[in-house]
Amino acid sequence: MDLLKQRILAEGRNLGQGILKVDGFINHQVDPRLMFACGQELAARFSHLGATKVLTAEISGIAPAVAAAYHLGLPVVYARKQKPVTMPNEIFLTLAPSHTKGRTVELIVSPEYLGAGERILIIDDFLASGQTILGLARLAQAAGARVVGIGALIEKSFEGGRALLAAQDVPIESLAIISSMDDGRIEFAD
Repeated sequence: MDLLKQRILAEGRNLGQGILKVDGFINHQVDPRLMFACGQELAARFSHLGATKVLTAEISGIAPAVAAAYHLGLPVVYARKQKPVTMPNEIFLTLAPSHTKGRTVELIVSPEYLGAGERILIIDDFLASGQTILGLARLAQAAGARVVGIGALIEKSFEGGRALLAAQDVPIESLAIISSMDDGRIEFAD
């Protein structure tokens, strides 16, 4: 998606060690027009799957997930990283390593909002190592739901996440695929 690639090149910063800083328009401050356009594109790519819910991880996945879900007419469920007191005692929980946080994080979903027989579309901001998305898939499977597709705004193909997720046997779509971040550059796959 050219609009997203242009923003990455204009405002994204390669911080080294595979870290791409895009918090001026995706992660910390969100550009709603960009998210609306990205959501529209993701919805177009996944509209044929018959998803019943969109699943993501807090916090950076929420904006693209809400935008895609809006265009699909679906609710969004996001996996929390801490259990609030309002959540029931029995929960779906998994662990996932976080590259940007430098530690393992919990992903928690209430069984009130993720159930058996649902068709889940996973949307996140990044597909890098694939660990967070794989954790979301585990949560869906624990609930008896079926993952029908995986979408990301930005994929760092050099981190191998797509190969890890291939076992899910579902369509995987990324709006901007970065093939290299060597020597401070940001290079997109064709």
